[in-house]
Amino acid sequence: MAVDTPGAVPAGGGATPGAAYSGDLQAFVLVLFFAFGGITSLNDVLTPKLKDLFTLTYHEAMLVQSAFFAAYFIMSIPAAALVRRIGYMRSASVGLLAMTAGCLLFVPASASGQFGVFLVALFVLAAGITTVQVVANPLISMLGPPVTASSRLTFAQAFNSLGTTIFPYVGSLLILGSLAKVDPRRLAGAALAAYRVAETRVIVHTYLGLALALFLLAAVVWLRRRSLIETPAAPAPILRAFDLLRRPRFAFGTACIFLYVGAEVAIGSLIVNYLLQDSVFGGAAVDAGKHLPVYWGGAMVGRFAGAYVLRRFAPAKVLACVAAAAMTLIVLSANSTGGFSGWALLSVGLFNSIMFPTIFALASEGLGGRAAEGSGVICMAIVGGAIVPLAAGQAADQWGLKLALAVPAVCYFGIFVFALFARRPLLVDRTV
Repeated sequence: MAVDTPGAVPAGGGATPGAAYSGDLQAFVLVLFFAFGGITSLNDVLTPKLKDLFTLTYHEAMLVQSAFFAAYFIMSIPAAALVRRIGYMRSASVGLLAMTAGCLLFVPASASGQFGVFLVALFVLAAGITTVQVVANPLISMLGPPVTASSRLTFAQAFNSLGTTIFPYVGSLLILGSLAKVDPRRLAGAALAAYRVAETRVIVHTYLGLALALFLLAAVVWLRRRSLIETPAAPAPILRAFDLLRRPRFAFGTACIFLYVGAEVAIGSLIVNYLLQDSVFGGAAVDAGKHLPVYWGGAMVGRFAGAYVLRRFAPAKVLACVAAAAMTLIVLSANSTGGFSGWALLSVGLFNSIMFPTIFALASEGLGGRAAEGSGVICMAIVGGAIVPLAAGQAADQWGLKLALAVPAVCYFGIFVFALFARRPLLVDRTV
């Protein structure tokens, strides 16, 4: 999953590019958005592969997403502290090196043939991505006039969606091509261990290529670290941000970020197995994996269309409409068969597109000088991508994939209620 997260940077700090470097820095940030969006979406390809290799239940397979998105909850505030201490460019280098280390950990994970080691590698990779995202969002806002900050961020998020569209397609060709050639349930002992090591080599090769690219990018960022003139932020208690949860709209909005990311990731994680069902598309896993770009590409298309619509209609009304549309598509998919069922679920991605930025904007309204603190709390709520997919996986084990779609449907219902709530005028509580 790819998600668009606000940077959890401390209030009071700032940064401006040197005149000769402004264009280069903007290009660098766009590359970051593309990279972390694409790598996150690879989890949707990795999940069915590891599920097959380790004969996991759906609930167990969702630990792939849990290990990954837990890093957002654990690392967001430390990453913000790192930015405060060493600055944007150096923090970006640290994040990219952590991502490189996470990719390299797939080598011992494959050699061990143990599912748990893959989860460790994914957590380290996600810790690096969290740090990079904490840098990237506020940095793109600073690289130009304040009046055009939102347009730059929207443009950068389109590159995030471009990554989530391309990576799953390529990943399905590289990783899912050998899925289900051998039934690991018929193997045991040394034969099973050897099969797992052999099959995970395709994962290793993919992530080694990513490690090389990330290391080169980290080196370039480090060499250009002085291209940004940075103003240190004033010291502030890190935990002070949590008192913002006393504001009803902010608290409700933060909860909806949890629900949105959880729903999006749950659908993305289950969709390959869902499409593989004989009652939907059937066919081979690699063919089902090739449909993932439709889900994530819909978010990219919807983002451009949503930017136009949001200029003409109230954001809360638009959010209510897309949440209702997502719920409707899930109900239609769960109660139908064949191509209609598959395409209905894939189309949910189109309506996911504007949810994150709209929820974030509505939740953050009225925060004023504490907006950066609020973004840090919201960033932690992305842990929904670790928890909701587990619930969906448990539901799939007990009731089947069709009924498991009730879990993301409930999440979208919560977002729909928030949209109705946010239509009311905001009463700012100035005591917090």
